[in-house]
Amino acid sequence: MKFKLLDIAGNKSDSIEVSDKIINLKVNYKLIKQVIDWHLNHTKPRTAKTKQRNEIRGSTKKIVAQKGSGGARHASKKAPLFVGGGVAHGPKGAVYKVKKINKKARKLALAQSLSKKNIDKNLYILNDVKDEIKKTKIFNRFLLDNKLSNSLIVSDKVSEKNINKSARNIKNVKIVSDIGANIYDLFKYKNVILTSSSIRNIEKRILNEKD
Repeated sequence: MKFKLLDIAGNKSDSIEVSDKIINLKVNYKLIKQVIDWHLNHTKPRTAKTKQRNEIRGSTKKIVAQKGSGGARHASKKAPLFVGGGVAHGPKGAVYKVKKINKKARKLALAQSLSKKNIDKNLYILNDVKDEIKKTKIFNRFLLDNKLSNSLIVSDKVSEKNINKSARNIKNVKIVSDIGANIYDLFKYKNVILTSSSIRNIEKRILNEKD
């Protein structure tokens, strides 16, 4: 599929051909949700920790006789049943069960997310920025002229270096490298802008079956 290349300087630019295997797929929302949940699971720090009954300091003496008291059987005061005892099935800090998703599924979900943006007409490709843009006003004018507020910019290393100063202070605009492109950010922002080199890098990454 052909995309018209945007240019910050306003120069006339050519179109770019992008594989249909990247931007023209049927969207599996269940898969995308699974990958977003996986991403959030790895992003949030799991610092909550409660003490189990074996970690509570205290006597292990049997508090009542096994039989004859007329009440329930109890072992020690460290049991979760008592105030000050351990917590049953509580969070264990660093030891946390995290769901796993293989690379192939993550690649497919990334391609389907780009396809969804393309279907919604919210996917744009920007010509690589080879000269540094120092003024925020210039980059902001480019966004306003093309109606690209609330945008995620997925950039190659060279372009990222050249637009970082001018774009980093604009509200609702985020710049990420093509290596760090993730589904959560793609859906968080309305528009997605990829530089011509970054779309090529993502294309290689997704279509390379060995990775």
